[in-house]
Amino acid sequence: QVQVVESGGGLVQTGGSLTLSCAASGSILTSNIVGWYRQAPGKRRVMVAIIDSGTERYAEFAEGRFTISRDSAENTVVLQMNSLKPEDTAIYYCNADINRHQGRYFAKDLWGQGTQVTVSS
Repeated sequence: QVQVVESGGGLVQTGGSLTLSCAASGSILTSNIVGWYRQAPGKRRVMVAIIDSGTERYAEFAEGRFTISRDSAENTVVLQMNSLKPEDTAIYYCNADINRHQGRYFAKDLWGQGTQVTVSS
């Protein structure tokens, strides 16, 4: 089980930006497939962005607004979120225990505390 710690959430106005950070022990974040997911109240958890070697994948709602990247110096995976909307309000989770099979990504159902993102209108 890969244990991660998410941070960086907060309250921001519509159009604002936030930078989320995912940290873990060792060097797993520099090599593993890592993804950011989110769960809004009353909704199921969904993928936001995944970084897999040199490839990045984004949910349609994240395209053009969010960027996932690795910070090797800090051993973190960062999710930069710009042009935030109220519908982005959710708990955001990082997962570094993801497998790829036939082009699809499957995250193990092991989640940390996440970090709350609230976007006010």
